[in-house]
Amino acid sequence: MTEPPRRTATPRKRPAKTAAKTKAADAPTVENITAAQAVTPAPAADDMREVSVGTDAAFASSPSSASKRRPLRNISEIRHFFRTNDVPVYFIGATPFNLLGLDRWVRRFSYITYYDAWDGAHPRVFTPIHKPYQEFASGEEINNWLLRNPEVRAHMSRGVQPGVRPKVAMVFFDAETESICAELGYDLILPPAALREHLDSKIVTTKLGNEAGAPSVPNVLTKVNSYEELTAAAEKAGLGDELVVQTPYGDSGKTTFFISSEADWRKNSDYVVGEDIKVMRRINNRPVAVEAVLTRCGTVVGPFMTELTGYPELTPYRGGWCGNEMYPDVLSPERRAKATELVRRLGDRLSQEGYRGFFEVDVLVDVDTDEVYLGELNPRISGASAITNVTAGAYADVPLFLFHLLEYMGVEFELDVDEINERWEELAAADVWSQMIIKETSDIVELLEATPPTGQYYFDSTGALVFRRAALDWHQLQDESEAFFLRIYGPGDYRWKGADLGVLVTKGRLQRELAQGGSALTIRAGHLIDSMRASYRGTPLPEPATIEPAAGLKPL
Repeated sequence: MTEPPRRTATPRKRPAKTAAKTKAADAPTVENITAAQAVTPAPAADDMREVSVGTDAAFASSPSSASKRRPLRNISEIRHFFRTNDVPVYFIGATPFNLLGLDRWVRRFSYITYYDAWDGAHPRVFTPIHKPYQEFASGEEINNWLLRNPEVRAHMSRGVQPGVRPKVAMVFFDAETESICAELGYDLILPPAALREHLDSKIVTTKLGNEAGAPSVPNVLTKVNSYEELTAAAEKAGLGDELVVQTPYGDSGKTTFFISSEADWRKNSDYVVGEDIKVMRRINNRPVAVEAVLTRCGTVVGPFMTELTGYPELTPYRGGWCGNEMYPDVLSPERRAKATELVRRLGDRLSQEGYRGFFEVDVLVDVDTDEVYLGELNPRISGASAITNVTAGAYADVPLFLFHLLEYMGVEFELDVDEINERWEELAAADVWSQMIIKETSDIVELLEATPPTGQYYFDSTGALVFRRAALDWHQLQDESEAFFLRIYGPGDYRWKGADLGVLVTKGRLQRELAQGGSALTIRAGHLIDSMRASYRGTPLPEPATIEPAAGLKPL
C-alpha cells in the first residue's frame, strides 16, 4: 500500500573531510565487478552542462492575450496553452522526482530542490548554495525552509511580470506553508491543508467511499478496549476470525495490524485500544495503485500500477513502498473497468467535500472472488506520478498532472472526461515502465566519498551497468537495456540505514510472479540494484550516530 509521509530528520551536508585512511568495502555486483567497473566515473561539472534539453516547451513564444479568452475544448488546445504559458510554475521539494520531466510540456515550469542531483547542470533545477547545517523533522519543514530562503525568494521573483503571481506545487505542505505563500504572494495550487488532513483519515475515506458506492473490503468502524470486544464486533459484522485492523492516520506499514488470535491482540493492543479503528476481513488481495485528477468536468483516471513493497534488497522496512510497475496485464479489462468506475465515484464524492486536483488511490483486488475494493486515499501528488507522466497515454494526450494544473491556472475549459478516460484505458496501459527507490539497508552511518552520477546507464557487452551520459529525465529510455538513475545523496552527504540513495527508472518489469503466489524481484532488478550500490563509497563515522531516515519520496 502507499506509505504516508514519514516524520523524520534529515542530516545536512557538511564540508568533505580529508581522504580516509581506511577504505570502505565495495559491495559486489552480480558478476562481482568492482565499483569502478560497475559504473564509469561521472564527468566533470562543465561537461555535464552539455545536456540535451529534449523539449521545446521552454522556448515557445508567449501567447497573445486573445488566445486565453475562449475556453479550452480539446487536447490540442490544452497542449498549446501550456506550451505558450507565461506564468511561472514551481515544483518545490527535497528532490524533483515526483514531477521530473513535466518541464517538457509546460513552458516556465521549473524545480526548486534541497538536493541537486545534477550538480548545477539541469537548466530548470534551482538549489540554494548556502545551506547551513539543519535537521528537518519532515518534508513539510524542508519545503517551508526553501520558501523562506532568500536565495529561493530572489530566484522566484526574477523575471515575474507585474500582477503575475507565481504558482507553487509540492508533495508535502501544511498550514504554515499556506501562510508563507500568502505572505510572499505565491499561489499554492493545491487543495487546502486542513481538507487534505481530514481526507487522509482511513476512517473518513471508508465513509466517503461507502456514500459514493465505492466500498472497502467488508469492515466495521468501531472502538474497542479488549480482544473480546474486537471479536464481538467482527462477529456481528460477519468478518470471520482473521482480521486486519487499521488506525486512522499514518504509514500503512506501521498502522495496520493483523490479528487472528489473542496473542496477536496482546502484541498490538497498545496501538489500538481507545482509537477509532477500521476492522476488516482479511482477504487474499492484490494491491494496485492508480492516480487521478478531479476536475470541474469530472475525474480523469490514470494508468493502474502494481507496487514494489518490502523487498529487503531495496528497503529495511517490512512492507515499505519501494517502487511501482506499469504494464498491460496489471488488471484484466473487467477489473480495470470496475476499478476505474470505483475511482470516478470516489472523485465525485470528493468534489462535494470541496476537493479538486490530483489524488492517488490504492485499490484492492480479491483474487479469490474477483471483487474490487477501495483501499486507501492519498490526497496529494504521489511517487507513482513519475511513471504516470511518461506513459504512451500521456504522449498521446498530455501528462495526467496537466489536468491538475488546468484547475489552478485561471483558465476556462470544457472537456469530455468520458472520452478521455476511454482513450486512456486503451493507451495508458499499453506501455511498460518500472521504478524502484533504493534505500540504504545496512546498519551503518558513513560520510559518502563517491556516488553514481545522475543520468542514463546501459548494459555493455560484458553485462556490466555503465554510465552512458548525463540526462535530465527518463523520457528518452528506449528498452530494457537502459536505465535512468536519479541520485539523491552525493559526496559529502551521509548515508545511514533507511536513507534514500536514489531512484532507478527503466523500461520493462522488475518483478516476476511466483507459482505459489506473490512476487519476487527479477534477476535484472537484482543486477541493477547491486550495480548501483557498488558505486557508493563512504567512510564510517568514528563514533556511533543516530540519524533518522529522510522524508520519503512518495507520500508516501
